[in-house]
Amino acid sequence: MTTHFITAEINMQESVADLHQEISATLSNYGQPLRWAVTSVDAQQQTLALEAVVTTD
Repeated sequence: MTTHFITAEINMQESVADLHQEISATLSNYGQPLRWAVTSVDAQQQTLALEAVVTTD
């Protein structure tokens, strides 16, 4: 198992449930997330910046 630190940018969603699904889907492209955090919000561009630690086999 290998751990990786990643950053990602996603579009903001209308509801919290949709936002959580979008974050999960984005992070699953990189591996199994151990932890993640929203590190910044760009209100004009309607995007969120994420930092996460993920594991891969």
